[in-house]
Amino acid sequence: MEFENKIINGDVLEVMKKIPDNSIHLAITSPPYNVGKDYDNHNDKMDYQEYLNWLNEVWKETQRVLVPGGRFALNIAPTGIKDFVPIHHDFTNQLRKLGMKFRTEIIWYKQTMLKRTAWGSWKSPANPHVVPSWEYVLVFTKNGDKLFGNPKEADITADEFKEFSDGFWQIQPERQRNGHPAPFPEDLIYRLIKFYSYKGNIVLDMFGGTGTVAVVSHKTDRKFIHIDISKEYCKTAKDRLEKIKGGMSQQKINQ
Repeated sequence: MEFENKIINGDVLEVMKKIPDNSIHLAITSPPYNVGKDYDNHNDKMDYQEYLNWLNEVWKETQRVLVPGGRFALNIAPTGIKDFVPIHHDFTNQLRKLGMKFRTEIIWYKQTMLKRTAWGSWKSPANPHVVPSWEYVLVFTKNGDKLFGNPKEADITADEFKEFSDGFWQIQPERQRNGHPAPFPEDLIYRLIKFYSYKGNIVLDMFGGTGTVAVVSHKTDRKFIHIDISKEYCKTAKDRLEKIKGGMSQQKINQ
């Protein structure tokens, strides 16, 4: 497929419409949260219904491009303390209406409570805030539960399988932001890729940002498709890939 192992700069829907049906084994993404984050080339303050309608079109394309049994891992924060919109429920409802099967929710515990600044009504039941110290990874499948593949290409270890199948994942947020307001930590992506795909599978991130999904896919012998509307983020993703490719080549030479 012409999109394999490509960093693609473009509009998410325009690019996804060109990806063939039933060609992606695993999609992993975190969409813009629509809370006013400073993305390079995206309005993160859309009308909420407009935002949901836009992403519903993205979910339709995601379902189309996934293989039967393909998985979609969707990272999203829970209800914020400003508008109290249950965005994770809205996304789940959208995807289930499209026929995707909800498999699980993983709790990504970010261990960030020491940085708390918003308490609501301090020491009072008047209007206290519960500040989320976690995000969700919502996992869906297309057309059944089983992803077919060569058992020899399943590379998760027994210890990894036992650890990752516990849905409470304690992973620190990524500190190397590379100019992006909300990058994935590599460990989060590593766990999803090893748990939900075989070596040689194609992994898609349709809001690819600075390329963590692409980088970890390459490191774990998967193929990737990275889409992002920001030229700057795509350049960062390419630079990160070139750096690890160079490091991996040197490692092989040294061996």
